Amino acid sequence: MPVDPPPAWVLAQRRTVGDRIRAARLDAQLSQVKLGELVGVDHKTIHRIEHGTSDPSLGVLLLIADAIGVPLADLVRH
Repeated sequence: MPVDPPPAWVLAQRRTVGDRIRAARLDAQLSQVKLGELVGVDHKTIHRIEHGTSDPSLGVLLLIADAIGVPLADLVRH
């Protein structure tokens, strides 16, 4: 059962993953709006993921990785 709120290390890792997504998105020259369109989510969702305030599903992470051309493992490595 999930802990609410999550431990600090989980929140820190979520922010790290968000930072990696943002960097890769910028390298791919995509706006949050365009990435959201490619993934099928609102740009506000992309914003929340990049800032670590959202806990995206595996499916959304896979779509993001594909859209920005980066292996999922590179985004979520510990």
